[in-house]
Amino acid sequence: MKPQPSILVVDDDQETRSLLQDFLHRHGLAVSVARDGEEMQAILRRSSFDLIILDVMLPGRNGLQLCQDIRARSRTPIIMLTAVTETTDRVVGLEMGADDYVAKPFDPRELLARIRAVLRRLEPDGSARPPARRQQAQLYRFAGWTLDVGRRRLSAPDGVRVELTTAEFNLLLTLIQSAQRVLSREQVIEMSGGDPARSFDRSVDILISRLRRKMEDNPRAPKLILTVRGGGYQFGPEITAE
Repeated sequence: MKPQPSILVVDDDQETRSLLQDFLHRHGLAVSVARDGEEMQAILRRSSFDLIILDVMLPGRNGLQLCQDIRARSRTPIIMLTAVTETTDRVVGLEMGADDYVAKPFDPRELLARIRAVLRRLEPDGSARPPARRQQAQLYRFAGWTLDVGRRRLSAPDGVRVELTTAEFNLLLTLIQSAQRVLSREQVIEMSGGDPARSFDRSVDILISRLRRKMEDNPRAPKLILTVRGGGYQFGPEITAE
């Protein structure tokens, strides 16, 4: 029997924790809860999870700081819960390494859809799964870099492995598989497994910025991931696919 995906919900509101624990459990997810960062860290020392739901407004260390802490040592997908009017929190959360966000107040069904969308992009071992409709080659080489799709591994020209989050991996694979083609932000979102109707343009820009910081010698003068004025983004290097 396939194990239930495990979710950790971190929120200081008891009603929210209880609601999500009950709702997500009824929809086939194993749910643990924490009320703050300290409790979250204690749980993470004992257990691992397929996904973490993290509220921004927490006592002590807030959700943005905790997101940064998690991302420094783990690729576990993170969905942030943010106040509906706080676009800044969403932007900063994505910059810190979050994979998605849901604005409060939210419909639990929307959050469940977001969770399932992220989990669909994961292999059973927790590595990112590229969108099935475009999965072809398992190895891509470009400008000295190597992306191993099956092992979810990006290697720099000097052989050093570069860690990628789920969202970063899916975005990079989308760009590589559409090399030399200009993609609009909406196309990037849809082709990398997102929902263009529920994403905002800045989220793509932030993910592009994160990739550039990891891959470009000079992120302000990129040679791999190019910006096309009025068009979107283009992956510039020649690709060898195996």
